[in-house]
Amino acid sequence: MKTLILLLLALAGSSPLFATEIREFADPDKAARYERLIGELRCLVCQNQSLADSDADLARDLRNEVYEIIETGQSEEEAIRFLTDRYGDFVLYRPPIKPMTLLLWGGPLLILLFAGVIGWRYAAQRKLEAIRTFSEADRDKLERLKKHLDDPH
Repeated sequence: MKTLILLLLALAGSSPLFATEIREFADPDKAARYERLIGELRCLVCQNQSLADSDADLARDLRNEVYEIIETGQSEEEAIRFLTDRYGDFVLYRPPIKPMTLLLWGGPLLILLFAGVIGWRYAAQRKLEAIRTFSEADRDKLERLKKHLDDPH
């Protein structure tokens, strides 16, 4: 029984080791560039995780690609260009502003503008309804006063 408990504890304690990829770089600058890149690139499978955070097989393959690119001395820009040529701008968390991504960048502004116009129209309509309601009530009151003055009895 003690052996089983020790075995279970060893397995539970070592599970994070299976998820960790150990990358060794001779140059600390290369290690920093690698970490920065995999943090900025999107996992194509998970879509809401970076390559650094994802456990997907494709993310592991892309981390290997980035590692090889950095190890061969290529720049971060070359690594990004390689991945965007292969997978498109979707691999980037911050895609460049160009005709294909204008809706992505301008979409939130358009939604905010649309919501502002709808809110302004709603407020104007409510104000107009309040004025109309008030005017009708005033007209009724005026008619009653007029009748009262014409016929005091």
